Amino acid sequence: MDKHDFVIRFAGEGGQGLVTSADALARAAAHAGYFVQTHSTFPSQIMGGPASSQVRISTTPVLSSGDGVDVLVALNQYAYDHHCDDLNEGAVTVYNAEEYSLPEGGQYFGIKADELAKSTGNARAANMVTIGAVVNLIDFNLDEIDEFIKQRFTRGRPGDEEIIVANIEAVRLGVEVAKTSGFTVGQMSPPIPHDGEQVIITGNAALSLGAMAAGLNFYAGYPISPATSILIWMEQNLWGEGRFVHQVSSEIEAINAILGAGFAGKKAMSATAGPGFSLMSEGLGLAWMAEIPLVVANVQRGGPATGLPTKSEQSDLFTCMHPAHGDIRMPVLAPGSVEECFYAGALAVNWAERYQGPVIILSEFGLSERGENIAKPNLDEISTESRAVVNEGDTGKRYDSWDGTTPLPGMPVPGGPGAYVANGSEHDEIGDTTHLPRHHVRLMERRFRKLDLLDGAHYEIENADAEVIIMPWGSSKGPAREAYDRLRERGENVGWLYSVALHPLPGDIKDALNLADKIIVPELNYLGQWSALLRQDGYRAESITQYTGLPFRPSDLVKLIGERIGVRVTA
Repeated sequence: MDKHDFVIRFAGEGGQGLVTSADALARAAAHAGYFVQTHSTFPSQIMGGPASSQVRISTTPVLSSGDGVDVLVALNQYAYDHHCDDLNEGAVTVYNAEEYSLPEGGQYFGIKADELAKSTGNARAANMVTIGAVVNLIDFNLDEIDEFIKQRFTRGRPGDEEIIVANIEAVRLGVEVAKTSGFTVGQMSPPIPHDGEQVIITGNAALSLGAMAAGLNFYAGYPISPATSILIWMEQNLWGEGRFVHQVSSEIEAINAILGAGFAGKKAMSATAGPGFSLMSEGLGLAWMAEIPLVVANVQRGGPATGLPTKSEQSDLFTCMHPAHGDIRMPVLAPGSVEECFYAGALAVNWAERYQGPVIILSEFGLSERGENIAKPNLDEISTESRAVVNEGDTGKRYDSWDGTTPLPGMPVPGGPGAYVANGSEHDEIGDTTHLPRHHVRLMERRFRKLDLLDGAHYEIENADAEVIIMPWGSSKGPAREAYDRLRERGENVGWLYSVALHPLPGDIKDALNLADKIIVPELNYLGQWSALLRQDGYRAESITQYTGLPFRPSDLVKLIGERIGVRVTA
């Protein structure tokens, strides 16, 4: 029976190659023309502890990690016991027969992957044995797996061909074990050709690439999960004349470094997670007050404190919207997919330059290392904006009043024309400290009025006149969209709103919110933070919350939204 969608999960302990297995299958499927999305969960230690990594393969774009699992590869008893409840009807488990056994008669079979891998002469090919068993269960084209292996291990080194042959043999051994079992979960439907070239990329890499495409030329960061891979990407790619990357000793050093770079005329960025973002609070307040362009990406994880370093949560929204004391509300971009991470990275750099101030990108663990294939961005089409700078004859009054009817006055850059003091105290027109009320009033209005310059973020509006509007944010977009589509198919009167920009919201989104009687916000936190902020602005919003460290399942959202709109629906 042809199927259009499969979820394959590899479960065991950290360090057993689970992520590698899911990534290999994802890349082979993407090369074959399918849409893929990976999702991993693991403890914070380097080795050991319960972990899993899965790939969802589909003939249509993958929006979420799905509802259940079609093939489970369980490398130990704990993995089987804790993932078997996620199995879909007709699912099959491949268990590690060298580690444990299961009673006869179930929808599973054992495989001795290590032993079979050693027989090929490459003991490290055990994951290819299990991949072979999986591709047989879903009747995936073996030629595509062979092609992936050839591309992966053709590195111009002695012994490449030997490794390729051993891995292909390992795949065939896994196929034979699966054939002997007699199990199948269906046949993968042929892929539907993509429009244009596709690339498979993670959220953190996409965000980094987008920022660099918009002209980022200074990066300072401190390693912290799940933002570390942004620092690593920048170290590997943001190099050349006029570019600078540095690993600093703390997040306080990071924010002050990019403050100095922004003041000096650089397009500057850092990335961190919740604990590090908290340390950046004072520096962000200074950037807002002194009107210094810079970008900070907060890749959220479970909190507070150390919390859940390797789990996903959407619980830093309050902090990112109001990171410093006093009257302040930061521009916040919250991408909801890997593709949106790329465009959010570019737009954040442009926004910072356009309005001469700090911009926050609010990402999440659930996006950071997720792999998806997306339409290959055309870097030449990415606009690059640069701040207005002063010319000869400048009066030095950078902080003069501004009513929004004229272009934003230029910013002096050290070494060029003009001069001013970048002051964290309230200041007069040239930046000198003052406590006079008139200066605080006019500059408070100037700082907030500059936000009106920020537009161009992606947003979506569908069926805005419906009785109930679903409005997710960030990574909850995908599962919420699947739930919305299912509800619409069943005839429910629901609408859809979504915006990458959480502040400032696009005008069309505000208009739609004003008309809505009930706005349901699925979000991964306890407090219902986005709906609380929407209610603060006068909109009739309420949240559906989850705080397990894991993403929503579309089927759960279908039922929960159904309860809110007074209908009984099943997944």
